[in-house]
Amino acid sequence: MLIKSENELRRAVEKAVDNVQLTDVHTHLFTPDFGNMLLWGIDELLTYHYLIAETMLHTDVPYSEFWDMPKREQANLVWDTLFIKNSPYSEACRGVLTVLSRLGLDVGGRNLEEYRKFFENLKVEEYIDIVFKKAGVKEIVMTNDPFDSDEVKVWQKGFERDKRFLAALRIDKLLNSWEEACLDLKSRGYDVTNEINSSTQKEIRRFLSEWIDRMNALYMAVSLPPSFRFPENSARSEIIRECILPVSREKNVPFAMMIGVKRGINPELKHAGDGLGKSGIEAVEHLCAAYPKNKFMVTMLSRENQHELCVTARKFRNLLVFGCWWFLNNPSLIEEMTRMRFELLGTRIIAQNSDCRVLVQLIYKWGHSRKIVAKVLIDKYSDILDTGWFIEENEIARDVEKIFGQNFHDLLACSL
Repeated sequence: MLIKSENELRRAVEKAVDNVQLTDVHTHLFTPDFGNMLLWGIDELLTYHYLIAETMLHTDVPYSEFWDMPKREQANLVWDTLFIKNSPYSEACRGVLTVLSRLGLDVGGRNLEEYRKFFENLKVEEYIDIVFKKAGVKEIVMTNDPFDSDEVKVWQKGFERDKRFLAALRIDKLLNSWEEACLDLKSRGYDVTNEINSSTQKEIRRFLSEWIDRMNALYMAVSLPPSFRFPENSARSEIIRECILPVSREKNVPFAMMIGVKRGINPELKHAGDGLGKSGIEAVEHLCAAYPKNKFMVTMLSRENQHELCVTARKFRNLLVFGCWWFLNNPSLIEEMTRMRFELLGTRIIAQNSDCRVLVQLIYKWGHSRKIVAKVLIDKYSDILDTGWFIEENEIARDVEKIFGQNFHDLLACSL
């Protein structure tokens, strides 16, 4: 259908964005085979680290006392502090309310026990189906750590994976804590030493190849600090150059870098205590230029890095920008970043990923993001309509498919 008016444009964009069955390219979710690593239910939702950090701003409960509480009591404190004693308009709080509403629960009742009963009456497999359907998600990519002993046991035992759950090989320990990773690899029979000589490099490459094959991993991924530089005189730089990049080319899988996290700026908050910092873009520029046969996915955590990242992505077809990560997953910033990316990169982006740690977060993170992306798309299509260019409804659906997943699959399939 030819779009002839602003009203038709709005309806076509909203229809395309609402109906697209998307690929979530980065999550921290798991199949039920991983047991308690799959987080679900209202208490897990309320004790998400975003909400813990926010709660501790409003209460004088000592950090140690909070961590000693059973999870149910932690959830009670978060609920009372952020939803009863204060208005829940932070994005993390609003997300909880969106989840409850989309699941058909009485948000206005403010009855935490009723919400608990709802979740307790569901089987996890049934729950996964409900969440995927309501979120409009056809598949998600897990974060899979070959240095996590509990996760390793599941992979080694083997399981019949739900086809909606894809894998990514997470290599943080290998690149950010080489001495610890070295000990771990030694204990598993890999002939490695702290000195990253040719023999150690060969063994690291073997380790990576074996785990990519075992998981059928779609990409290798790492979170990096703002201080990340490449090249430099460090174990991390050497492992990237001699191991990550060669295996990435051999297996034809992208190397995904999530740059800008400062770990534990408030140690008393534990996993809720991380921060961010502005990073240098030069490492990304160098990698893309020096290794044109490698594929890279990049997201950066600082708002101040977004313009540089977009400009860099304009110059290299082996670089795909993805998502609005962590502290950037807020409506005002998602809108700003999405506008910038469309204006500089057109349709060649991955508009968003959820970064979910709790299954039901898929509902709110994608529900909120879809509305923002649709709003920006309406403005962008309106701009080109004003020039006299015509737009077909199927062209809008095509573009939406690209930015919500097809660009990712195209990157996986291509050989540079």
